[in-house]
Amino acid sequence: LSVEKGAEQAQEFYHQWKEDRLVIDKWFALQVAFAPPEKAAIIAKSLTQHEDFNWKNPNRFRAVFGSLAGNMAGFHHLSGQGYELMMQWLSRLDKINPQTTARMCGAFKTWRQFDKSRQAMLKPLLQNMLEMEGLSRDSREMLARIVND
Repeated sequence: LSVEKGAEQAQEFYHQWKEDRLVIDKWFALQVAFAPPEKAAIIAKSLTQHEDFNWKNPNRFRAVFGSLAGNMAGFHHLSGQGYELMMQWLSRLDKINPQTTARMCGAFKTWRQFDKSRQAMLKPLLQNMLEMEGLSRDSREMLARIVND
């Protein structure tokens, strides 16, 4: 998939296993986990448009966005696309599942360990979410710890 090969096989696999939600969670996760750095956020975003992506399902959400965070080179790519996509979806998820959102915010715990350009991209995103109207207590506490540590 990462070298533009295997897309047809991935679709065949999906159609064969689409009734098994655990297998399909892995199918979503692997596509993002093994994406090349410059395409990780793009692939994650495209998967959010897939007919079987249900962002209200915590396992499916984690399959895509947990894998994005776990793809270190992709998540922390200099384009900042991984950060922006993650924050966009976490902001949305917080309204219905604050516990999962707070846990997923943990992906940003190490933000101060990265170079200044990445910190400069992340700080306003973290701050904006922290100041978001209606942000859950769980997420606010987690983000406050992350930003203030």
